[in-house]
Amino acid sequence: MPVIPERYTVTAALPYANGPVHIGHLAGVYLPADIYVRYLRSAGRDVKFICGSDEHGVPITIRAQKEGVTPQQVVDKYHALIRDSFKDFNVSFDVYSRTSSPTHAEVSSEFFTKLNNEGKFIEQTTQQYFDEKAQQFLADRYIVGTCPNCGNENAYGDQCERCGTSLSPTELINPRSMLSGAQPVLRDTRHWFLPLDQYEPWLREWIIEGHKNDWKTNVYGQCKSWIDQGLHPRAVTRDLDWGVPVPVPGAEGKVLYVWFDAPIGYISATKEAFPEEWELYWKDAGSKLVHFIGKDNIVFHCIIFPVMLKAHGEFILPDNVPANEFLNLEGDKISTSRNWAVWLHEYLADFPGQADVLRYVLCANAPETKDNDFTWKDFQARNNNELVATLGNFVNRAAVLTHKFFEGRVPELGELVGIDQDAFAQLADFPAKIGALIENYRFRDALAEVINLARLGNKYLAETQPWHLIKTDAARTGTVLNVSLQIAASLAPLLEPFLPESAQKLATMLNLPLGNWASAGRSDALVAGHQLQEAALLFGKIEDAVVETQVQKLLDTKKENQLANTPVAPAKADISFDDFGQMDLRIGTITAAEKVAKTKKLLKLTVDLGLEERTIVSGIAEHFVPEALIGQQVQVLLNLASREIKGIQSQGMLLMAENADGSLALMQPGKPVRNGSGVA
Repeated sequence: MPVIPERYTVTAALPYANGPVHIGHLAGVYLPADIYVRYLRSAGRDVKFICGSDEHGVPITIRAQKEGVTPQQVVDKYHALIRDSFKDFNVSFDVYSRTSSPTHAEVSSEFFTKLNNEGKFIEQTTQQYFDEKAQQFLADRYIVGTCPNCGNENAYGDQCERCGTSLSPTELINPRSMLSGAQPVLRDTRHWFLPLDQYEPWLREWIIEGHKNDWKTNVYGQCKSWIDQGLHPRAVTRDLDWGVPVPVPGAEGKVLYVWFDAPIGYISATKEAFPEEWELYWKDAGSKLVHFIGKDNIVFHCIIFPVMLKAHGEFILPDNVPANEFLNLEGDKISTSRNWAVWLHEYLADFPGQADVLRYVLCANAPETKDNDFTWKDFQARNNNELVATLGNFVNRAAVLTHKFFEGRVPELGELVGIDQDAFAQLADFPAKIGALIENYRFRDALAEVINLARLGNKYLAETQPWHLIKTDAARTGTVLNVSLQIAASLAPLLEPFLPESAQKLATMLNLPLGNWASAGRSDALVAGHQLQEAALLFGKIEDAVVETQVQKLLDTKKENQLANTPVAPAKADISFDDFGQMDLRIGTITAAEKVAKTKKLLKLTVDLGLEERTIVSGIAEHFVPEALIGQQVQVLLNLASREIKGIQSQGMLLMAENADGSLALMQPGKPVRNGSGVA
């Protein structure tokens, strides 16, 4: 039997407070962490679930600059949005803090100071790009230039997002500052480095020898690859004005590098929430530390943060880091910059009260061993076929039949026959089976077993057919429904880590407290005569039109992205000012509009131009409803020679803007002006 720790410290990667969270975040990190924690609590374990917003780093300062606000305003906005999204999806953190808190600044500064005073860092003077116009050093993400690998002219100083190549700023061709657009120059700057190479022998022993058999293959393989390639000193400070100031005299204008201070956020958040006992969860050998992360954070949580903890000397090391792979969306990589995502706060606006449906689909399709794909059709199919037709159907049938035949009271359990004994024997095995899968971080398989328990109930009802049996043997019918209700009673606590709202609804329907893990698998959870509450549907069917709306939303996003990347038409040949001056451009108001008979593209418009009304025939019928144009102010080329179109004399031309997809928009003044006003 494995030794059960005295307590658990479970962390979920700090989400970056630079935007909302999406389904990839939930599936890859926060949902498996929440399932694990809810199971531990149900099993009676002492556990603290720690998270918070990662609020430092260059992308936040870039967003603040683009939006014309302060970095603090950016993180305040997204911290609240992220926190509320997790709450709405019932992610049960004990504390959700933030790295801009005073406690975090204190703890991370103390951590740095201890390592610095003990000589654990290397101080080095290196060359870094400096913007002479903006008078500041440039972080990698503040530098763009041409990628030497693919020729992308807007590659960042740390990575080209077109070809995925990792870069250093000095590798860019024709680098330029994102602050001023000027070409930066190299200047000397002093920084502190964590000498990872000095810890290689220890890492080989701790990871390659010590965790070969218990860490996930993807985690172990990435760590081994990094160590085998050789580690190098890594800077823990950088030149920036947003972050935790480096607590060393003469280090003004420098902050702790975000990768250094962010993982310390787990510790500071615990101290903030539990000031009297936080050290038990971080420094006591009886505690088990587990990090839930995505695969892009493996190196930070398995190599760099453990080296920091080892160098400090007072903290426990992670026992496991069960990182998941990435979740894609409709066959394409989720991208926040391209808005190719399903945002959690938007999902609940479109599917109110259905957080558990998304939790179910994301767990059932979790990217535990390889990248996986979320599609709206799969979302619909899993809801309708598994939640509605399997889990919900069993629970509903058992409850409805009990109300119909026994006035909603649990009937007596009579003499058991083979099929009853077999059902109870299988029921007894499920808690241990599901629990073992969760403890081994196999959440997808664990959820499948919960559904298998519902399938056991459906199979039992189908074979015993109490709706027919009641006609000939009421006592036997009572036994069948008693067995069915005992299965339903076990489903509630076993379902709770995965679908907490649905588990509570089920417990309410059975008129029972939700119960804990030890209460599952029993054949006597419900006593004879116990009164059930009214039967209610746990899940509702999702219709085609609902998912078609979501698919169309993504298609619209894809179209917008394609338009944004379509090259703008080149400028035409120059004309003289006198040529331009010959055009008489005026503002007018459309007073009448109708389609031209026997045409698809033409509208006949009457436009009040102040000095007179004119008739204009325009080929815009496929883009505008005639009635919607009446009252709109437009720009008109007044002195275009009139011509006859479909028997109508057209006396001018409307000016329109044309998108890359051919759609048209009216050229209008920014505010109402007098008809006949000239366009200068």
